[in-house]
Amino acid sequence: MQCLFVGAGDVASQYAAGLTASPVDVVGVCDLDRARAERLAEQVGAVAYTDLTTALAETTAVAVVNLTGHQAHADVTEQSLRAGYHVHSEKPLAVDAWRARNLLALASDRGLALGCAPTNHRSVAQRQAAGVLADGRTGTIREGYAHAHVGRVTEWHDDPEAFLAVGPLYDGAVYPLTLLVAWFGPVKTVRTADARSPWPDRAEDDPERASHVTATLSFAGPTVQLTASFYAPHRSREFYGLELHGDDGSLYLDDAGALTATADSVQYGGLGRSYTSMPPQTPDRERRHLAGVERLARHRHRERPPLADARRSAHVVAVCTAIERAAASGGPVTVEDCGATAVDPVPPVVRPPSPLSEGTVQPGDGRAALRLPSIGFGCSRYRDGEYVDRTDSIARALDAGYRLLDSAELYGNEYRIGDLLASPGTPDRERLFLIGKVWNTNHEHVAAACRGSLSELGIDAFDCYTLHWPTAWKHRGPLDRLAEKPVAEQERLTFPERDGEPATVDVSLTETWRRMESLVDEGLTRTLGLCNVSVEQLDAVCEGARVPPALVQVESHPYRPRSELVAECHDRGIRVVAHSPLSAPGLLEEPVLAAVGDDHDLSPAQVTLAWQITRGVVPIPASNDPEHVVANAAAAGRRLPPDAITRIEALADAEFGR
Repeated sequence: MQCLFVGAGDVASQYAAGLTASPVDVVGVCDLDRARAERLAEQVGAVAYTDLTTALAETTAVAVVNLTGHQAHADVTEQSLRAGYHVHSEKPLAVDAWRARNLLALASDRGLALGCAPTNHRSVAQRQAAGVLADGRTGTIREGYAHAHVGRVTEWHDDPEAFLAVGPLYDGAVYPLTLLVAWFGPVKTVRTADARSPWPDRAEDDPERASHVTATLSFAGPTVQLTASFYAPHRSREFYGLELHGDDGSLYLDDAGALTATADSVQYGGLGRSYTSMPPQTPDRERRHLAGVERLARHRHRERPPLADARRSAHVVAVCTAIERAAASGGPVTVEDCGATAVDPVPPVVRPPSPLSEGTVQPGDGRAALRLPSIGFGCSRYRDGEYVDRTDSIARALDAGYRLLDSAELYGNEYRIGDLLASPGTPDRERLFLIGKVWNTNHEHVAAACRGSLSELGIDAFDCYTLHWPTAWKHRGPLDRLAEKPVAEQERLTFPERDGEPATVDVSLTETWRRMESLVDEGLTRTLGLCNVSVEQLDAVCEGARVPPALVQVESHPYRPRSELVAECHDRGIRVVAHSPLSAPGLLEEPVLAAVGDDHDLSPAQVTLAWQITRGVVPIPASNDPEHVVANAAAAGRRLPPDAITRIEALADAEFGR
């Protein structure tokens, strides 16, 4: 899409920085300052103009990108729309509510697309925070605190006059306001507001509007306390911080306007628990300033060109105007919605179809049937040969953003996980992927074992129910609530012996698989899987399976990468889950992992997990250390380059054994 940049200042340079990888083609640059226009025009290969009327008449562009000063936005946008151009404007859309409404109406009447920054609700950290809200983790949000501490623009901006003329509401508050409106819908009422002008006596330039504004805003759901300030420095603890409190937990976003995400950008705090960082579990893709223009380019040919961002921006301007009115009158002031609506909730991270449903991937087509999180959390109670209570660590894992839990009747703690899943502040069921396993002693009692596990977990169906091991052992009784039983009794039930060896029974793997398939027919699980199998055993099951395996879980780490099995699974469209990804003796002391970690700012454990994720395997580490739980989750957002993969693969040891 050919565009005309109007305004060639600092923000225009930020937009221009993304042009090389963009479908946007700048054919003209217009600025009142000829030297500035020519400088940017030469940089992007465009024609320079100093008069907007001339530029609109002569350019081949179809859209205007309005990058002028705050108070010029409305004039430039109106002139461009009247000339028949689509427009994307920097924030704010206008500095008066009536002007913003008129621009919206003009674009609609002319059938033109109108967009406006910020589009921060589409950035990585903000989408992740929206996912927490969609998870149901917080319960009903009732209170919130939003900050826009823009700082003293006279100290950090070369041209602060435009900022001082509009004040911190129209420059800074638009970031948290845009995000809140995207999440909760329009502001209904400005309950109260206060506007003051603290400013250093030494300053040469004073703000034309109040430099420090506070307001209480009522949405359809929460009430939010907003602070927007040119006086509080932008290096203060809260820059664009946003904190929301619900019945069941709290959400903290450290920067509502950020274009990128860090491991600590989003944090969740359950009732009675401290905040836990929720690292992104996908690679961070910095959202460029040009993204809003590119979105307009993609959708401008619609019968009704997109106006959703403009409606939201017009409403944000109406909120700012209402805050000023409330500060003058004492409030309350009702706010016009301008047609703004909340954005659709973030879809579930995972939700597998039934393997028999229409469109399910079939074996051999090379595509994975299941959409899984990049990383999961192992719930085994075993740690260095001893039983440990994992309830707190599983709760911490959920707080850190893990959405795949690997359970098994052998672990004996399914009822404890069930209590956790039923407690306030736990993600909604459709936001979790739950794996269960039938133990060796229950190959002839698969249905009973599955129903028992479902009952203890308090769920209707597993997302994937798997066979823990391919070998059948003698049945010694049900394995419900194992963790409550004495250790000796646990061992008797789960590890039956005959002459010092496991007491096996004559039940074939394919026979057990037929029993597993009946669980899908009964709706007790959505998919089926195998654990700890060889390529030959997998092939044997797949050959005669009516319901093919959707998941295979095996021990896998750099010493034992299981490359042949992984390749076989991927070719069949089967997802691979790696248990015990970090526990091989001596693994995390390997110099190769330390060296790769130094190159990519990762710990050896994170390198190992990122290696699995890069090759399409889902690791399920387990830890009782809260810091390790978060650090492991952070590895899910990293991918390693081919040279690092090659170095790690060299650690493979055909003789490895525990």
